[in-house]
Amino acid sequence: MHFDQLLQKAHNIATLSDSVSNKKTMTFPNNWCQGRTAFGGLSAALLFQAMRKFITDERRLLSISTNFVGPLIAEIEFSLSVEILREGKSATQLVAKAIQNDQVCVIVQACFAKDRESSISVDVSKTMGLSKINENHTLPFDKATMPAFFQHIDLCPQQGGLPFTGALTSHLGGWMRLKESPAHITEAHIIALTDAWPPTLLQMFKQSAPASSMSWYVEFVQMPKLTPGEWLGFEAITHQAKQGYGLEDGCIWSQSGELIALTRQTVALFA
Repeated sequence: MHFDQLLQKAHNIATLSDSVSNKKTMTFPNNWCQGRTAFGGLSAALLFQAMRKFITDERRLLSISTNFVGPLIAEIEFSLSVEILREGKSATQLVAKAIQNDQVCVIVQACFAKDRESSISVDVSKTMGLSKINENHTLPFDKATMPAFFQHIDLCPQQGGLPFTGALTSHLGGWMRLKESPAHITEAHIIALTDAWPPTLLQMFKQSAPASSMSWYVEFVQMPKLTPGEWLGFEAITHQAKQGYGLEDGCIWSQSGELIALTRQTVALFA
């Protein structure tokens, strides 16, 4: 199923938490899974899309925080419930939950805001370190070793190593895009693509070992005009890892080198 079809379903079924109407539900196919649960980028993108339904276009996404509470299982119906915490003159704060079998599986909090005039302006100090894309280096999908969702994603690594290769560094980066280009690239597509990369620490393991994203935070610097089918850049490092948890930071770039968003996640390591 095309990613945009899933986004449309999320828009259609999203309801406000105080709604007295019957909750609508949706499912997703197994080929969007990561192990036994939904690909985390898909879960977050669906909840973003549910919230977007209740926000006017003049307010753009500033930040989105995702906590993966429990597994969201394929082919089983779930609902998307949205609560507007506060709506002011400039900003709107919301919470959205994916609920399956009466259990909260994923919870997202986001802030949308409209632009305001300000005398303060600070230019982006970061610069992208990626080189030109070589599509011949795009990772092929290997059903035996890769999560099912990866069949929908193109990744072209340039920095770091593959998971479980005993790398000496935690740096990771490269280019990313959906194999089936959307009609328009939105924040939902960027959110999903950002989570397609494995945790930076997996490359340091010498053999296969499980890891899980506990919490994930993305801040949008801007939403530039992007061309369907263009690549997006990703660069991430691990700041610290100790006692079974790691903290990593990253940047998402347009193909022309504009900083789009900043990402941070806490990862649980089980080896």
